[in-house]
Amino acid sequence: MDWAKERATWPYSQHSRFVLCKPHRWHIQDIGKGPTILLIHGAGSSTHSWQHLVPLLIETHRVIAIDLPGQGFTQLGAQQRCSLNTMAEDIISLCRNEGIQPNTIIGHSAGAAIALRISELEPEFSKRIIGINAALDTFKGVAGALFPFLAKTIAAVPFATDFFRMQAAKGNAIERIIKGTGSNLSQGDLNFYSRLLASQSHVNATLQMMAQWQLEPLIERLPKNLISTLLIAGGHDSAVPPNTSKKAAAQMPNARYTIIPNLGHLAHEERAGGVVSLFRDALTDC
Repeated sequence: MDWAKERATWPYSQHSRFVLCKPHRWHIQDIGKGPTILLIHGAGSSTHSWQHLVPLLIETHRVIAIDLPGQGFTQLGAQQRCSLNTMAEDIISLCRNEGIQPNTIIGHSAGAAIALRISELEPEFSKRIIGINAALDTFKGVAGALFPFLAKTIAAVPFATDFFRMQAAKGNAIERIIKGTGSNLSQGDLNFYSRLLASQSHVNATLQMMAQWQLEPLIERLPKNLISTLLIAGGHDSAVPPNTSKKAAAQMPNARYTIIPNLGHLAHEERAGGVVSLFRDALTDC
């Protein structure tokens, strides 16, 4: 995306900076003072996803929000580094490079899976993980084989990304997609997703992430992951069913699960205060 063009109206752009930590040129937002919270968005999103949560967190914490490789305003440095493992490795390298030591990692959807992988690679990296509608289950049956195949095909075929992007931008497609996850967002919030889908680099990186995503090994290792974890699920999430978080928490030695009714997959964008109230007490010992 063209940062110069988008910057004036992007949430918290005044706190943005760009860091070259090979292989990517990262977009980072660094806001507030205190113990550090690292925010990792889900697939196809960006730092904007946290805009309603940030004001509630910076009252007591320093908040670091990043765009995943190739998504939002982070420039992808290597097409093959969009998998769960490589993104976790590259985020650790970025944080080491910048002297960022998070007490807490908050991840949404696939971002929560990345956070858990980080905790496996570097057990002392963070004290706790908070997952919001954590994507900790795999597609079943035909979809499990078909969806990654389609993502790989679209990402590999010339002009296919452009076609996908144009189809998604038609009419009220964005609103239908978001409502399909069980969430209802304001028109202003929907506009950020429309702008992201207008970016060829963002769409390509999201498809690369989908194509390279392998979750099974992480799920199999959950019983061995000792990090303190809170998994929050929206009761109306139709993208990642609430039972996914409940099941994952039951497998982890130091995890607990809570559900917030009437919210969908983008619960933190729908009702940030309600989501923060579920984990504010957990942050007091940071």
